[in-house]
Order: sequence, then structure tokens, then C-alpha cells
Amino acid sequence: MKYIIEHMEEGFSEWVVLEYSQIIRDIGKENLVLTSLPPSTIEKDIPQQLLDLGLQWTTEECVDIDGGIDKTRVCLLDPGATVDLTPEDKSKFDYFVFGGILGQHPKIDRTGILRKKYGFAGRRLGALQMTTDTAIRTTQRIIENGVKFEDIKFLDYPEIKYNKYESTEMPFRYIVDNKGEPILPEGMLELIKHDAEQSIDDLLIE
Repeated sequence: MKYIIEHMEEGFSEWVVLEYSQIIRDIGKENLVLTSLPPSTIEKDIPQQLLDLGLQWTTEECVDIDGGIDKTRVCLLDPGATVDLTPEDKSKFDYFVFGGILGQHPKIDRTGILRKKYGFAGRRLGALQMTTDTAIRTTQRIIENGVKFEDIKFLDYPEIKYNKYESTEMPFRYIVDNKGEPILPEGMLELIKHDAEQSIDDLLIE
């Protein structure tokens, strides 16, 4: 199975680097491709952390990878779809495309661009928004492990505590680990803490 993220934006935020790094660790560098990077993108524009992990990337659109792919074998993970992804979809698709809406808050319907342009078959991962790494983790469990969506344990809008007195609510749905804690990319908790402290510093400066 190939997992494709249509990056569709300039640069890489710290958040995105941590998510993409975790995805590579979870599914393997050979199974992830970033597509539709800006035409001017060159290797030095890609964060070194991702290059070190073997990230595959291209300025081509998703339909052009591997010399051109069969559109009927592509599944677009689409919040606007009317059918949820099931283990039976494994036999129907070879490529799973994530259009960039997942992990954006507020939502930006980039997935709609792909839906209208290529007419890919769409599947939904429930009703609530996920981060990109959570969406791919969910898809992997359904397609590769044969777990039904309703049997996956999620936590919605978790409160992430980063010290004894302070916390922040994340506006996404996450898969939980065997302790019931949301699964975050390595380094994400530290980034959330840093961003929160930075915001407090900005308020104090004002």
C-alpha cells in the first residue's frame, strides 16, 4: 500500500515535520510519498530531518507518480465522502491519498480540489477531524490490520497537560495507546509546550 500526502503548501512547519517523521517511522519510507510540492522546490527546501528518514517527495501531482497510476485504484480519504473506509477496501485500492485538510484548523477543503479534479473514489474516517498522522494510522489499522473503524479506540479533543497547572485542548481526534493516552508524534508534546509558553510570552510583552 502507498500512502500519498498532497502537500500543497510552501514550506514545512515544525508541526508538519514531526507528523511526517512519525508517519515514516510508522509505515516505512518506501510507503509514503509527498506530492504536489511547489514547482520551485529543490532538495535543500526539504527539512534535513525528513531527508534523513528517507522521505520521498515530488512536485508532480499524485496521479503522475510511478509513471502514472490507475485512478480507479486510488482512494481519497475525504471528510465529504458518504461511505466509511472498511477492511474490505484493501482489495479495491493500491493508493490512499490525503489531501491536506486533515490536521488543518480551521478546516481548509483542499480535499475538494482532488475530488473535483480527478473523481477519485472517496472514503471517510468518521465525522471528526484528525491530524494527518492519526488519519494515516487509522487507515493503516483498517486496511493492513483488518480492524473495523468502530473497533478503534479514539479520544476526541484531548486536554494535553504540559505542566502541573497548564494544559491545552487539541481540536482533533486521536487514536489512544494501551494506557488510554492520545498517540502523538515524537517531540509533539514538547512543541505544544513551547508554543504555549511562546504565546504566554507574547501576551506578557504586549
